[in-house]
Amino acid sequence: MMQRLMSLLCLLVCSSAAMAQDKGWEQTLAAAKKEGSVVVVGSPDPVMRSDIIPKFTARYGIPVEFLAGRSSEIAQRLRTERGAGIYSVDVFLSGPDTTATVYYAEKMLDPLKPLLALPEVTDGGKWKKGKPWFVDPEERYVLRPFSSVSSLLFINTDFVKQSEIRSAKDLLNPKWRGKISTEDITTTGAGANLAARFYQQLGADFVKKLYIDQKTVGTRERRQFTDWLARGTQPICLNCREDDVRPLEKEGFKLQEIFELSDVAPGINGSPWMLSVANRGPHPNAAKVFVNWIAGKEGLEIYARGYGSATLRTDIDESYLSAGNVPKANVKYFDDTDWNWIVTGRHDYREKVWKLMKEAKK
Repeated sequence: MMQRLMSLLCLLVCSSAAMAQDKGWEQTLAAAKKEGSVVVVGSPDPVMRSDIIPKFTARYGIPVEFLAGRSSEIAQRLRTERGAGIYSVDVFLSGPDTTATVYYAEKMLDPLKPLLALPEVTDGGKWKKGKPWFVDPEERYVLRPFSSVSSLLFINTDFVKQSEIRSAKDLLNPKWRGKISTEDITTTGAGANLAARFYQQLGADFVKKLYIDQKTVGTRERRQFTDWLARGTQPICLNCREDDVRPLEKEGFKLQEIFELSDVAPGINGSPWMLSVANRGPHPNAAKVFVNWIAGKEGLEIYARGYGSATLRTDIDESYLSAGNVPKANVKYFDDTDWNWIVTGRHDYREKVWKLMKEAKK
């Protein structure tokens, strides 16, 4: 009899807690709709405008104001605004460098963890790590929702055979001089990050030969080097992105993603973004709704499918991914989004790359 009473009491308590949670969420939704919108910062990914914004707005009736651009430029804009007492942003979907070394380091963030309210987000069983993975030192501010095997480069197989690029040193073949593109390595971003990784694993001489002697072509316009890849102008691309390349593959261009080279450790990363919330944001309730949705199954699956990344959720079908994107259990990967690597190791090696480039121009 006592056991039945205890079970009934437990059921009543759990039911009351669930009802209170539902009521609290409904209050948040109502307040979010009154705020009128949510302002989100991110890179200019087609999936954001074509899929995420329409689906979120249809689901909750809350418009999304999307501020897209290079992370370094947006960060400087926000510094200027905040210096003038203007707080215009609610949510960051930003790369690891800017998230860690600017937004977190300069105390632009509020804790995200207390805002996660929906059971499908807070339930540890829904995550491969056994919990939502907060990667900042306090484990409260920055959520990492993705972990994919990172590509090292793309090739156009009409011009480059896969057998010709089996190691990083194969890139130094004189036949590829002027035929390799990269995102500009003289500023923060994917180009400099890969150069730093090459420096760390292969040394300064390799970096000099690749980026200087091979006359690697740099640009800050990511669509530009994707176009070069497709046309064969530069049929080897070090920093092309999956979401830019995929439509071209559907059009019939023979583009191939290379995940492994014999002389470079295989890597994983948290692309396309880390999730965090701005402090003193203008729409706190709408921000709460957005972060719970984007970290949940529906929002994260839409983004992951559109971008082509593996998530850290356990309830998302990954059949849309190429086998190369999914981390293997028995492989030790170099984590290019590890927090310590971002704030110390990569920063230091990137400085070495920049010094090397400056010396080469003298």
